[in-house]
Amino acid sequence: SPSSGINAEYGKDEVTGGATQNTLRVAQWYIGTPDSTVIVGCVGGDGVGDVLVEAMRKEGVKTEYLVDRTAKTGLCAVLITEGAHRSMVTRLEAANLYTYDHLVSRKVWEHVEKAECFYVAGFMLNYSFDCMIKLGTHAAEENKCFVMNLGAPYLSSLFKDKMEKVLPYCDIIVGNSDEVLELGRNFGFPSSDLYDTIRTLAETNKINEKRKRMVMITRDENPVILYKDGAFKEFPVIPISVSEIVDTNGAGDAFCRRISGALYVGIGY
Repeated sequence: SPSSGINAEYGKDEVTGGATQNTLRVAQWYIGTPDSTVIVGCVGGDGVGDVLVEAMRKEGVKTEYLVDRTAKTGLCAVLITEGAHRSMVTRLEAANLYTYDHLVSRKVWEHVEKAECFYVAGFMLNYSFDCMIKLGTHAAEENKCFVMNLGAPYLSSLFKDKMEKVLPYCDIIVGNSDEVLELGRNFGFPSSDLYDTIRTLAETNKINEKRKRMVMITRDENPVILYKDGAFKEFPVIPISVSEIVDTNGAGDAFCRRISGALYVGIGY
């Protein structure tokens, strides 16, 4: 689109995105029943938000966007080069403007009260920390499942104090090995070993003691590590050839999508 600022000569493809939104799209597909998932966030008044609403409607995801008429909808440019390597440049814009008042508004909070599971990305620490605490508190009080994706290694450093306050609400933590090891370093965990770090994260302070924390960590092509109820399990990754990889962007989102869908239908937690 002209608003993207990307020259048309690059043969660009435009797709609806946003990490959490992508997660819900496939979770919704997995669940099957329309409007089983609701996405909440902020879009701009530039028309791109309307594109997102329509795309989500077609896929059965209900939207409750805050529309900020003074901002542009967030965009992310992904440059894919030979070997499916990628570089990303993000323009967050309206995504950074979500408000606590919108979350607790009657129209949105009705969805919160009906929800059984909440999924948030660590990126919210930057702009919606108070919303994370509000949702986490509700989940703990009502014994609902609260899931956080660590998001990126730098978040546990740049927003350490905020993450430290959100972690006790987390029933499920999802991330990759780089993210969890960086978290362990920033939080002063006693060991730099991956398995020890995962165990320490799983057993740190938790507000809702009715649910044992579960930690799931991906490791590229290596088996996924799951820690739950004091024990480790590993799940092999189905290998594919490099020639079959189109783009690694969103691989972690895709992993979280199936987890979210499985939680909804009562699998595994």
